[in-house]
Amino acid sequence: MKFLHRSLVSLTGQATTPEDAIQEAGELLVSEGSVQQGYVDAMVRSFKKNGPYIVLAPQIAVPHARPEDGAHESSISLVRYENGVVFGHTSNDPVKLVFALGATSSEEHLELLKRLTTLLSKEANVVKLLNATSYEDIEQILGGTTI
Repeated sequence: MKFLHRSLVSLTGQATTPEDAIQEAGELLVSEGSVQQGYVDAMVRSFKKNGPYIVLAPQIAVPHARPEDGAHESSISLVRYENGVVFGHTSNDPVKLVFALGATSSEEHLELLKRLTTLLSKEANVVKLLNATSYEDIEQILGGTTI
């Protein structure tokens, strides 16, 4: 399981649409071999079909797909958008933190969500993620260790 490893974090997202933001966060998972491109495509299709349900809190989206869409290793990536991306959520836009979740099973999906929820449940951590200038800042939030 990879939880916000250095290679899975980008603080300089370039996307301006939700589809491109999901693609950008998913590409980090693909580049690590955690998921196939088909998994990322499934995340984008899910957003187009189901709308902004993945925007779980103000400024935070968690796109994901089903394990059978091509997940190889449970992982989570992060792309931060300085100006935010409008996902169409009535109260939580614009999204500045996109966490792409790739899980190989329902149990792993829940484990990743549990870890992410624990991290984001502290407002100070969200503020630090929004203002991080380097991966080292994120490591401090994670306690200096990643799984």
